[in-house]
Amino acid sequence: MKKTLALIALLLCGTAAYSQQVASRAKAMRMMAFSRPEYMIKDIKVYTDTMTVYTMSNQVIYPFGTWESMEQYITDNQLHWYRESDYRRYFDSMEVSVNRMTRLDGSYLDLFYSIWTRKVEVLAGHISDPEIVLANGLRPGAAKDDVFKVFFKKYPKSYTADISVLKVISAAGEVAQIYTFKGQRLRHIKIETAYKYY
Repeated sequence: MKKTLALIALLLCGTAAYSQQVASRAKAMRMMAFSRPEYMIKDIKVYTDTMTVYTMSNQVIYPFGTWESMEQYITDNQLHWYRESDYRRYFDSMEVSVNRMTRLDGSYLDLFYSIWTRKVEVLAGHISDPEIVLANGLRPGAAKDDVFKVFFKKYPKSYTADISVLKVISAAGEVAQIYTFKGQRLRHIKIETAYKYY
């Protein structure tokens, strides 16, 4: 009898997990219908409290716009940055100059100038300062609904109610913007890259 009850409980747990996966996939497919065309969203995945959006938009690769020099970015955004430079190793033998731009609250951006693209590229970043604004208009402290409205025209509010992390990833998987929410507000933005070349 105990073995039968244990087997039934195991089957119910498996069925519940499968149902949750199906519901998450259905939610993701429904959200695709609401995506904004300018972001060229190719896939959406929902897993527990995280929504991952795969896009072909250049905005993910250049979250602060395109700049031809570090000085141009510093001058145009009119924020006071602390700047440190160092060299980082790529391909085991090549080193590139990377500038770490920091703010008093601990927000930082790691930037380098690419000789291939002739633009300032972002390697990494963590933004919690509401003075720092992305090219899409988002900043820490923004309302959760306003963040989702950047990527989606409209959507059922229930689809994002339990989402506390929104990951927007380039189609090649090299650049990710990670939006973390606390309640109904954007707490911070993280930028991660998998660049292995200069």
